[in-house]
Amino acid sequence: MKKGKVVLIGAGPGDPGLLTLKGRDLLAQADTVVYDRLVGPGVLSLIPSSAKRIDVGKYAGHHPVSQQQIHTILIEEALQGKLVIRLKGGDPFVFGRGGEELEALSSSGVPWEVVPGITSAVAVPAYAGIPVTHRDFSSSLHLITAHAKDGSPPLDYTALAALSGTLVFFMGVSALSSVCQGLIGAGMSPQTPAAVVEHGTTAVQRNLLASLEDLPQRAKGQNIQSPSLIIVGQVCSLSSQLSWREWLPLHRMRILVCRPQERMAELSARLSRLGAEVIEYPSIQIKPRPFSLEIREALSQLANYSWLVFTSAAGVSSFFQALFSSHMDIRHLSHARFAAIGSATAQALMDKGILADYVPERFYGADLAERLCSRLTKRDNVLIPRASQGSKALTEIFAQHGVSFTDLALYDTKLVTDHAVSLQQLEGNLCYAAFTSASTVRGFVASCPEISPQNFHAVCLGEQTAMEAKRYGFSCTVSQEASLDSMVECFCTLAAQEKRN
Repeated sequence: MKKGKVVLIGAGPGDPGLLTLKGRDLLAQADTVVYDRLVGPGVLSLIPSSAKRIDVGKYAGHHPVSQQQIHTILIEEALQGKLVIRLKGGDPFVFGRGGEELEALSSSGVPWEVVPGITSAVAVPAYAGIPVTHRDFSSSLHLITAHAKDGSPPLDYTALAALSGTLVFFMGVSALSSVCQGLIGAGMSPQTPAAVVEHGTTAVQRNLLASLEDLPQRAKGQNIQSPSLIIVGQVCSLSSQLSWREWLPLHRMRILVCRPQERMAELSARLSRLGAEVIEYPSIQIKPRPFSLEIREALSQLANYSWLVFTSAAGVSSFFQALFSSHMDIRHLSHARFAAIGSATAQALMDKGILADYVPERFYGADLAERLCSRLTKRDNVLIPRASQGSKALTEIFAQHGVSFTDLALYDTKLVTDHAVSLQQLEGNLCYAAFTSASTVRGFVASCPEISPQNFHAVCLGEQTAMEAKRYGFSCTVSQEASLDSMVECFCTLAAQEKRN
């Protein structure tokens, strides 16, 4: 039997933008993904739907899957000829037990490779405005785990206190008091600047700055929880001056983008650049329909249609895919006029070299139909290339006005209900959802029936989408225009309101 391969990938500290390009590309090819608790939800959302997902996460006092069992899982999956991605938070060799796993793979003759990750030791302080080295304060960096292997000697606080560089403690929240007392007892000044950063690089990151002697009590008062990083050293005093993340408009916003995967990139990138923690959560999948007799007949009669009406960018893409499959191109459309339901759909047409003749002010099928009817004559014949589950409002209004039309189903909208990200873990944690169609709302709800929509705020592209979201109990903000620009502006307005409150 052909042996597979295990790739040990560092997922970074949480922000999906900190996953390396190589890690992302290999993750997209995975047959099996074995992942830890500290892998951020934004990274988990990048796991391909076709991959087998195995959660081996551990947390304090709860180890449902032992390290030895993890070794066995990796070996067994690889021996089935699979590409196995071992996804670990931060860097796998910085207190990640990556070396132990590679030893087990080597002993079993399983091929492997390593993709390093950005360690939280430098990324988390950076997101808190703490440079771990600085010529005026620190010329060295020391990484320490507060929880060593059972039976290991206790930390040598005398040696640590004598160091002049920055100290970064991993897995130290429960041991925070003993760490601070140990350093002070060994001679470090009680007034040494220190910090604890909770959920670093994510939307729910919390920074706590204090003196070494005050830090434990302050952390207890604010109920700081794991995962957190403890930083000790003069560089911590720079945080108030250099903390940059708070300046970004969408700081502290965690946004689930629920568009189809193939249309996810632009909105996700724009929200990320503005400071949001973006979790790609495709709730629908566009499935082109087989090239049926109905489709073939409609394309053969293109010369008879004076208007083509598009209700989505997916409709544009599916139509031109069918057109090209029939060995036809835009020259066969030179006689026709085009209507697009919104600016995103109009842009999809423009990408094909066609300027829309009509775009309604409101992103609403009924509004498109009503206003277009005033432009149509009895001689006009309309083709509507769209989803098989398209809104009836459009065609009902055309029928009422006696418009001659063909409703051409080019693709199906399939609800995606299987995700690596658990929505229950996100509820109540400053979560927003971006919906671009009514079907994305339905897919979101279907993916996790136990969720409480009231705990998520929806930003909706158009009134029809908002109506569907409200029907399920979401609080909603509707974009002023049918465009991604308008959606982004909605999030910026909500973030500003959140900061004022």
